Amino acid sequence: MTSTSPAGPRRRNQSAPPREQLLAAAMATIAERGLDGLTMAGLGRQVGMSSGHLLYYFRTKDELLLQTLEWSEGRLGAERGALLSRQAPARERLEAYVDLYVPDGPRDPHWTLWLEVWNRSQNADADMRGRQAAIEGAWHRDLVALLAEGVSRGEFRPVDPDRFASRLRALLDGFSVHVAVGIPGTGREQVLAHVGEFVSESLLR
Repeated sequence: MTSTSPAGPRRRNQSAPPREQLLAAAMATIAERGLDGLTMAGLGRQVGMSSGHLLYYFRTKDELLLQTLEWSEGRLGAERGALLSRQAPARERLEAYVDLYVPDGPRDPHWTLWLEVWNRSQNADADMRGRQAAIEGAWHRDLVALLAEGVSRGEFRPVDPDRFASRLRALLDGFSVHVAVGIPGTGREQVLAHVGEFVSESLLR
């Protein structure tokens, strides 16, 4: 009977780690041991919670992964916003955008998580797919705004910002997957060089 008393849930809630701590722990586990190392039971032991209590917060592992990706994207979004709001030529800020976009190397934890979430999205409901689309939309809107600014200032050729952003992000996604899974000949430096050449040939005056 004590577990159903008013005091019981309050004590558990007070002792539960903040949501951000849970998501940071999940991301750290992915970075250290990969996705196979992330389990509800293991994460619960790491933060001092039962796997059942974690399921109360996240319901499924799919939800845990998506919330962890959203948390990671929030941090990247803040970094991206700071880079793009600098007083610098549009070309320099575009280079910073690309540098932030491309994975650090094979098994980059953010890209490992991104790939897993999108792989699982085949069976996701409308809400989860909408949240995934929101992640992609934030990157796209920022790039479109930067391209439009560069065009208006005469730094870039008069391209359609939305269409060019779609093509550039498709290029970045394809190369980034190769970097994240470690395909030979497509390391981070090679990818940045390829993208730089594409930008120079198709966008710069």
